[in-house]
Amino acid sequence: MSAPQAEVFDRLSALAAIDAPDDRQRKTIAETFTGTPLGTVPVGTAEDVTAAFAKAGTAQELWAARPVAERAAVLDRYRALVIEHREFLMDVIQAETGKARWAAQEEVMGLIFAARYFAKNASSLLGARKVPGAFPVLNRASVRSTPKGIVGVIAPWNYPMLLSIGDSIPALVAGNAVVVKPDSQTPFSSLASAELLYRAGLPRDLLSVVTGPGSVVGTAIVDKCDYLMFTGSSGTGRTLAEQCGRRLIGFSAELGGKNPMIVAKGADLAKAAKAAVRACFSNAGQLCISIERLYVERAVAEEFTAKFVAEVKAAKLGATYDFSASIGSLISEAQLETVTKHVADATSKGAKVLAGGKARPDLGPLFFEPTVLSEVTDAMECGREETFGPLVSIYPVDTVAEAIRLANDTEYGLNASVWASSKGEGERIAAQIHAGTVCVDEGYAPAWGTTSAPMGGMGVSGVGRRHGPDGLLKFTEPQTVVVTRFMNLDAPSFFPQEKWQPFLMTIARNLRLLPGR
Repeated sequence: MSAPQAEVFDRLSALAAIDAPDDRQRKTIAETFTGTPLGTVPVGTAEDVTAAFAKAGTAQELWAARPVAERAAVLDRYRALVIEHREFLMDVIQAETGKARWAAQEEVMGLIFAARYFAKNASSLLGARKVPGAFPVLNRASVRSTPKGIVGVIAPWNYPMLLSIGDSIPALVAGNAVVVKPDSQTPFSSLASAELLYRAGLPRDLLSVVTGPGSVVGTAIVDKCDYLMFTGSSGTGRTLAEQCGRRLIGFSAELGGKNPMIVAKGADLAKAAKAAVRACFSNAGQLCISIERLYVERAVAEEFTAKFVAEVKAAKLGATYDFSASIGSLISEAQLETVTKHVADATSKGAKVLAGGKARPDLGPLFFEPTVLSEVTDAMECGREETFGPLVSIYPVDTVAEAIRLANDTEYGLNASVWASSKGEGERIAAQIHAGTVCVDEGYAPAWGTTSAPMGGMGVSGVGRRHGPDGLLKFTEPQTVVVTRFMNLDAPSFFPQEKWQPFLMTIARNLRLLPGR
């Protein structure tokens, strides 16, 4: 299959939420596999962000007034359009990121899952709920969820469609407007998915995609938004958290990970080895929840390592728009440089290359072989730093307890994988790992795909959660409404004033005896 036609991307560039004059500077977006230009997008300015927020403010008030069921219906129609146009969406993702097609399909499936979950559950999660009032009978209390206002979404390049429009979906159904800044390398993924939301009936002013540098567009969004959703590095996350803190606005972020996999004796080693290739090298390892550390119980370490290395060497690298390749390209020279540097540093300090270890310019300018290292130490850059590329280190350990200790010996805490002799043992190990998600007998996909459960990180791996009720309600402000009936807290005329306050205290002491207290 050939790459998508450039004119398609030119059409998408017109969707950028910028009324750009003819002399506006534009950025050329290249196909990652070859470097061939795909199209151009305007380089946004702070003024463009201001205009997007102005339009969003009016649109958001009208949108929030609509019933939740109407907002959810837009997501249902969007989900149907994503399914209908899935091949085109995968083409766009692959062209911009260079990932293998199955990894692009994961991204599209994530959009489908998110739209389905939030469309189905928004009404029940956002509806007002009754709570006990301060004084029975006298008070009727309820809590309602009100939208934040205008949500800013700063999205990364590694899963550019899912982590831009996918993160916008719950914010929108909660009644907010959204202004998205896609990564400068991958704007078309956001624009292509946004187009389907517009076609599904979403008011155009309600969702704006402003292309441009983070230092300009991103900064302007942080300065104006009522809530910020960010996916990216832990370092940038810290900076944004400080900026949001100064403005006293809410902030949610999925950040970096140095994710472990534990393989215990008794595990199905052949199955674990095959799944580990997906877990380690999805999107060429450019995935926050992918595995970078393998801890294998010594009794099975040699056998597992042999099976895993064989699976890695059998994996097919390729620049194809079909499902024939197992692993695709890195996205940029910067990523290629980081992986190359980490491998060179480790081998210079005594690490051994069990598989891979080299760039593959014969396949494309940014390809690097899936690489497995042994004898990695903390003195090496890849020992504790996140590589975010096709590099994994394997460590034999004497016991599962040692594996758990080492798995937790990190400032990160995003995802983990466990393989054991039984599901029960796997769950017991999982409960001892400090990570936001743990997959037993898989790598990461089931945890990500379980949109009814929260997804996010501990430690420097994140703040807040996406997915599940948390992933929707974080885009709202809870408002408590208490209605006082029959009489207020002043003493009634027939009640002696000197006995009124002791009477109230008697009620307070006995509230625990009432239902719901």
